[in-house]
Amino acid sequence: MDYKSSLIPDGNAMENLEKQLICPICLEMFTKPVVILPCQHNLCRKCANDIFQAANPYWTNRGGSVSMSGGRFRCPSCRHEVIMDRHGVYGLQRNLLVENIIDIYKQECSSRPLQKGSHPMCKEHEDEKINIYCLTCEVPTCSLCKVFGAHQACEVAPLQSIFQGQKTELSNCISMLVAGNDRVQTIISQLEDSCRVTKENSHQVKEELSQKFDTLYAILDEKKSELLQRITQEQEEKLGFIEALILQYREQLEKSTKLVETAIQSLDEPGGATFLSSAKQLIKSIVEASKGCQLGKTEQGFENMDYFTLDLEHIAEALRAIDFGTDEEEEEEEFTEEEADEEEGVTTEEHQ
Repeated sequence: MDYKSSLIPDGNAMENLEKQLICPICLEMFTKPVVILPCQHNLCRKCANDIFQAANPYWTNRGGSVSMSGGRFRCPSCRHEVIMDRHGVYGLQRNLLVENIIDIYKQECSSRPLQKGSHPMCKEHEDEKINIYCLTCEVPTCSLCKVFGAHQACEVAPLQSIFQGQKTELSNCISMLVAGNDRVQTIISQLEDSCRVTKENSHQVKEELSQKFDTLYAILDEKKSELLQRITQEQEEKLGFIEALILQYREQLEKSTKLVETAIQSLDEPGGATFLSSAKQLIKSIVEASKGCQLGKTEQGFENMDYFTLDLEHIAEALRAIDFGTDEEEEEEEFTEEEADEEEGVTTEEHQ
């Protein structure tokens, strides 16, 4: 059995195989050595080195001193990030299987006869192959078109040289685009980091702000409890004084009531001697009881508690004025205070 013939079949299979052997950078068949990336995609080592150098411009290649640090680039096929050591792309493993398949493919292609129609033909001269490129009109054409046809006065060049030049230019553009994509990806990563740091910083300042307001709440609650306690203490003292007076007046009223009852009974006494024996002492007790009515009293406005009123408007205004300050504003305030102090010092010296 012919191994090569079974490996490279005829027809569309050859075309499909050729597509699998195309480098995604230079868009040509892989040029040995072929390197395999960690993501299992293949590149020409030269193309891999081009995009690696574009993504890491400060990395020194083998022509100069070897860099002690590696670099990174992204696979052009799947965008997987490939991390290199100090050897760069020369540290990547060669894909010998792909290189062998390329050799077999090329041998098979060279042994096959050129099929009719495999080379584009000129539309004006059907038997002439397109083999030159018109630089003036920027179209491929044939030699007869240059000698006898529409491109006699045009400037032309060999098709192969223009073909290679255009492919090289396209490969360079691809390398630049891949490097640009890597830079964009780096910027995206930096912006994502900025989002994360912004969220973390916002959470931190929110926590600090909440703690400061909680401290203010605690101070206000403590002060509120203290003032309420003072009012309660004053209330208890006043109520104690008033209740003591009430008790004294009730005792006095009870004594007076008993004296009135005794006096009324004495008035009902029919005997003069009996009446007189108790009347003098009774009158004396009533006079003393009358004098006792002049007990302590509360002063006018004694029950008033208005002196516990607070004027908190300036504090409320200060609370409403709470805002985030910047370092610039603090510096301006400090500078203004320093200027005021200097002016005050100058004025004092002038007066002296």
